[in-house]
Amino acid sequence: MTTMTETSARFREFKMPDVGEGLTEAEILKWFVQPGDTVTDGQVVCEVETAKAAVELPIPFDGVVHELRFPEGTTVDVGEVIIAVDVAPGSGDVPAAAEAVQQPVAEAAPEAEPEAPKGRQPVLVGYGVAETSTKRRARKGGQIPGPAAAAVQAELNGHGAKLPESRPLAKPPVRKLAKDLGVDLAAVTPTGEGGVITREDVHAAAAPAPAVAPARAEEAAAVPAPVAVVADPAGRETRVPVKGVRKAIAQAMVGSAFTAPHVTEFVTVDVTRTMKLVAELKEDKDMAGVRVNPLLIIAKALLVAIRRNPAVNAAWDEANQEIVQKHYVNLGIAAATPRGLIVPNIKDAHEKTLPQLGEALGELVSTAREGKTSPAAMAGGTVTITNVGVFGVDTGTPILNPGESAILAVGAIKLQPWVHKGKVKPRQVTTLALSFDHRLVDGELGSRVLADVAAVLEQPKRLITWA
Repeated sequence: MTTMTETSARFREFKMPDVGEGLTEAEILKWFVQPGDTVTDGQVVCEVETAKAAVELPIPFDGVVHELRFPEGTTVDVGEVIIAVDVAPGSGDVPAAAEAVQQPVAEAAPEAEPEAPKGRQPVLVGYGVAETSTKRRARKGGQIPGPAAAAVQAELNGHGAKLPESRPLAKPPVRKLAKDLGVDLAAVTPTGEGGVITREDVHAAAAPAPAVAPARAEEAAAVPAPVAVVADPAGRETRVPVKGVRKAIAQAMVGSAFTAPHVTEFVTVDVTRTMKLVAELKEDKDMAGVRVNPLLIIAKALLVAIRRNPAVNAAWDEANQEIVQKHYVNLGIAAATPRGLIVPNIKDAHEKTLPQLGEALGELVSTAREGKTSPAAMAGGTVTITNVGVFGVDTGTPILNPGESAILAVGAIKLQPWVHKGKVKPRQVTTLALSFDHRLVDGELGSRVLADVAAVLEQPKRLITWA
């Protein structure tokens, strides 16, 4: 969504757009232009990181860069102006600009913004819908100078004063988390702006962290964390701020662990025939150009199991107290990237042939490794596969991707002694682990799904006979 305003016939401002389907902020990772540079419509001017992914932002008009409003490393709210462009250079004197990059906030205090209309809610990293506050948030990434700081604080306090003083200030998701953890919000010490209780405050009250010196704690709350802080001259510790994708992962995993009752089941299976099939498919001309590996057959096996047991492909709607049955499969593949774990998904994977599934899987992995996964690619997943076997790990107990009912962990495939046709022989063996939400998937259903996946991998011809 392109967002811009025309300040005059000559100057245009480009605002931080909503690049993540309802996200409220993004961090400026890198500027590709500087004041004085010429830009054209569609040219990428900066890269930003949301709670979902890193995204490049193109400018929607031609001109000369007049001003960058925020430096790299600053977290900016959606709707804030990030760059001003002179669309008619050479037409006259340049009017006095706002503060330079080093001082992104104007001297005058910003006026209170009207409450945002209630509509689409933010979606974090495919991690489910969260309520959002209508009050303006304080800028991040630097101290607000002089009078502006007091004005902004007064604005925040003004919004907070609208609520009864006896009621602790907290967003609906935080209140729900406190209820789930049995935490009394009245007894929680808030650390958020304007006395708002945050998720971290609730978790601290539920399981207190090691004591921190009061002065140090106050300092941490007042000053934004730098990119990396070495805690002592000897370099024995390094502190990295939790933000962007990593912050979203942490919040989502905590929310999933404390809301969905997890059950994990395991099965060890002989996949020798599957490995032979993989080798044959690599030589098949119909699979030319397709990345063929065991994960492709495992993904197809899971899709077959879901078709045979469709009730597993569902979601729990807490607000409406409903189980939402999905008649499509958006197959998530957990991918480790330098920015953290992301889970892009293959849309309508259930409709794809094996070559199509292989192409989609290869493209998904390549895009993730390049750090180019879009927010849309990570939204709307229904079930997930995480391949811990690539690290030599036998198995694990994966945590559900919030909003999904099941996740399959695939362990390392190893040559092991196995009883085959009454004799002990070396066979290719792996262990599968299926975690599922016990609110909507009972033990019988979960067991059938896992058993079907194992059966297909043991006898790949079932991909045909069970089709």
